Amino acid sequence: MKSAYIKQTGPPENILYGDLPKPRPVDGQVLVKVEAVDVNPIDTYVRGGMVAMHLPIPYIIGCDLAGVVEEVGPKAKTYRPGDRVWGSNQGLLGRQGTFAQYAAVDEQWLYRTPQGVSSETAVALALVGITAHLGLVHDAKLTAGETIFVNGGSGGVGSAVVQMSKAIGARVATTAGSPKKVDLCRELGADLAINYKTEDVDARIKEFAPQGVNVWWETLREPNFDRAVNLLAPRGRMIIMAGREARPPFPVGPFYVKGCSLHGFAMFNATPAEQRSAAEDINRWHAAGKLKANIDRVLPLSEAAAAHRLQEENTIGKSGTLSGKIVLKP
Repeated sequence: MKSAYIKQTGPPENILYGDLPKPRPVDGQVLVKVEAVDVNPIDTYVRGGMVAMHLPIPYIIGCDLAGVVEEVGPKAKTYRPGDRVWGSNQGLLGRQGTFAQYAAVDEQWLYRTPQGVSSETAVALALVGITAHLGLVHDAKLTAGETIFVNGGSGGVGSAVVQMSKAIGARVATTAGSPKKVDLCRELGADLAINYKTEDVDARIKEFAPQGVNVWWETLREPNFDRAVNLLAPRGRMIIMAGREARPPFPVGPFYVKGCSLHGFAMFNATPAEQRSAAEDINRWHAAGKLKANIDRVLPLSEAAAAHRLQEENTIGKSGTLSGKIVLKP
């Protein structure tokens, strides 16, 4: 089967595209004929060796997939051939990835694709959707009527946070770096979308939420905690999910006096039950038309190295050339 894989960690140029043996499902696995995959920042960190993990060699890259069940293992109970599924959390902690024509996946990491939802849409909201749900529901416990600020609402995770916050019933303010991206944030449901390059963001947030925001979702790798704590409401919650090497100053006094809380998490540390709870809400919102995939471009799987290079330039190099997910098709 055609696959995108590496034989050793390193730059995007280490990604090879060629034939590897087609896997067979064992125990509770199912064999998925992959129809779409996508690129996440964590994929580039694992491929580059920035996140130390045990990798089977050759290692097929990628966390997310969507496709059709072709075969089931002897202990598989949930799915049958022909079922449309999506999933995430592959390519991590010793598991093979998804950038191939077929993937053998444990049933616990797969979810049914709702009727009318394409594989491209399902995969583009896989890891970022579960990440957004874990932060909003499990950690921040966002409720209807509260106010949330998303620092960067046009990217993969940010756009999912904006949409899910609206599905929950919250008031949403967010930022983006161009008129086109500001318009996208409004299309996704943001009540206030601010161009951080041309507007006074803090002043606009204070106008929108005079008493402070209840939840601050930080997508940047270098958070400005002084700024965030100043704009949080009493008992406000801040979510961080990026910046492994970041060591910014932290305003301990204002933070604890206001009774704020800070929540940091990595999606791949969540249990299968926690991720399934997130997936169930994602599917429900999908079916109700409350979620839209934010896809920047669709490429063939053979361009996996170029896709990784582009993602890395945006995540680490902050080039700003992406506005959403890169989806690839085998």
